[in-house]
Amino acid sequence: MIEGVKIKKLKVVSDDRGFLMEMLRNDDELFERFGQVYLSVCKPNVVKGWHYHKKQVDHFVVVKGNAKVVLYDLRENSSTKGKVEEHFLGEKNPILLKIPTNVLHGITPVGNEPCYLINVPTEKYDYKTPDEFRISHKSKDIPYEWGVEKGG
Repeated sequence: MIEGVKIKKLKVVSDDRGFLMEMLRNDDELFERFGQVYLSVCKPNVVKGWHYHKKQVDHFVVVKGNAKVVLYDLRENSSTKGKVEEHFLGEKNPILLKIPTNVLHGITPVGNEPCYLINVPTEKYDYKTPDEFRISHKSKDIPYEWGVEKGG
C-alpha cells in the first residue's frame, strides 16, 4: 500500500425502504479536517486524471456505479515513491479511499455506466490559486497504461 493511503470499509445498512451508508465522520481515524464536499461524475471510457494536490487530502467514495482509482506516489521522501496502485470502489465494493498530498490519482468507470464520486477534501477549492496540478493521463513518466483515449 502506498504510504499514507488508507481504506475504510463502509457499512451499508439496508431495509425495505432502501439503504444508508455512512462515509466519513469527524471521529474516524481517517478524518483530518473538513474543506468541502462535492460530487463528480465520470463518463465511461474517460479518465479524470492524472492530478495531485500539495495541500489537500482527498477522501473518495463512489456512491453510484463502479470505478477504478489509480494512484502513483511521486513524493521524493516516501518509502513507496514510484509505486502504482489500483483500487476498485463503488456499489460492488463500498469503501472510502484516503489519498494523501502529492500522490497522483485518476479515476475511470468500470463498465459502461458513469460513476458518481463523492469527495470530502480537507481544503475548500480556491478559485484564485487552485491546489490542483495536472499531468496527462498518457504521460510516459508514469508507469501505467489506462487503455482509454479520453482524459483530462
